[in-house]
Amino acid sequence: MRVTLLLCLAILAGTCSAPPTLLEEVQQLGKLRVITRNNPTTYYIGANGPEGPEYELVRGFAHFIGVELDLQVAESFSRILPTIKSGKAHVAAAGLTATPERSERVTFGPSFLPVTQHLIYKLGTGRPHSMKDVLGKRLEVIDGTSYVDSLALAQQELPDLVWVENPHSDIAELLTKIADGRIDYTIVDSTIFAIYQNYLPEIRIAFEVVTGDSLAWAFPKRADDSLIARAGQYLDFIRDNGEFDRIMDRYYGHTERFDYVGTRKFIREYTKKLPLYKSMFQDAADRIDMDWRLLAAIGYQESHWNPLAVSPTGVRGIMMLTQNTANSLGIEDRVDPEQSIFGGAEYLANIKRRIPASIAEPDRTWFALAAYNVGYGHLQDARKITRMNGGDPMRWIDVKPSLLLLTQKKWYSQVPSGYARGWEPVQYVDNIRSYYNILIWLTDNDDTETPEQPKLESKPSATIANAGAGMPEKRNNG
Repeated sequence: MRVTLLLCLAILAGTCSAPPTLLEEVQQLGKLRVITRNNPTTYYIGANGPEGPEYELVRGFAHFIGVELDLQVAESFSRILPTIKSGKAHVAAAGLTATPERSERVTFGPSFLPVTQHLIYKLGTGRPHSMKDVLGKRLEVIDGTSYVDSLALAQQELPDLVWVENPHSDIAELLTKIADGRIDYTIVDSTIFAIYQNYLPEIRIAFEVVTGDSLAWAFPKRADDSLIARAGQYLDFIRDNGEFDRIMDRYYGHTERFDYVGTRKFIREYTKKLPLYKSMFQDAADRIDMDWRLLAAIGYQESHWNPLAVSPTGVRGIMMLTQNTANSLGIEDRVDPEQSIFGGAEYLANIKRRIPASIAEPDRTWFALAAYNVGYGHLQDARKITRMNGGDPMRWIDVKPSLLLLTQKKWYSQVPSGYARGWEPVQYVDNIRSYYNILIWLTDNDDTETPEQPKLESKPSATIANAGAGMPEKRNNG
């Protein structure tokens, strides 16, 4: 009997195999199930489809492990960790900070971006300097966030500290409440503030609540760490090849230079001036296959939407065209808003067609903007310098510093077009990116009607794929 039992056990042992790892499960399924949330620092639907820094990262990870991305958007922040804990998703890529409290429910992968928690207030209401100054005021945070944990920790020393945990609002709503004076304070991560300060110029950082946090993806607690280990390999890979920096530059690079006065003025002009020209920008942008808001952002950078604008060098109109450029495009009156906008769009299309199609978006758009400003020849010189220095001439993040080198004889003497004020296209591109993102924010939250404008009857130009851009004074360089 004993021999028979041992034989049966041996047979069973030979036919059983170890359960698959989480990575193997994902690969057998053919899908990486990811839960995220809808905001500018994670995932959203942009002009050309899904966008967002964590969306790009996790989409790349799915490709890295050879599966499709199956994305689900949480109805509320408080649902994210329970979804991971239950195993209904493999990864949470949702702007999560790795905290000890959360680590009791999920396992965090490698951190990929440092963040700081800031207390936010409205400019002009008196800046608080510590949590003691918050007592008795209206403090509201998103339910289920790490900000709740931070406040609970502060409450141990300040028992009278109270706050509201909102399960329904998102961070944009709370920051808008700050700007409107409906609440006094909230807490956000530094990455979130960097984005929203350009949309809501009244909000300000009062003080740092928590430092030393980092964003990380959350995974289900499992006996094996195969998927987490693979995520770490992926993050190392994209850091080494520069893809991580490209993604961060795309979403945060233009936020580093914040101009409170300029942003306030832009929002006023959006209400006052843009409705007069909006349909013109829309029609002109349709003809070159781009987002009209990008074309409008160029127009604002050029002239602040002033059809009578003129520079000391003689460029004129909303799109600030030179006389030579206007002549080449058949523009008879540079100060006529319609002719200027359609002429600028046509010139933009011409510039965009010269940018190599092999350059991926959005870099191809940033190159077009820079060339429109400084001239195509200088852009090509900067790309050549980038190559000389071992950078990638196909990426804006690498070419951007090379433009600055065009002010130095050591470098501009080695390229065909010579000296250029290389800081101007860099600032120019950053400004337009900021204006464009603010316009996206404003138009997505604005239900007002646009006055009807007469359409310019002219032949459409050749179509350019995706968004393009361009502009200032050196229209004939290169």
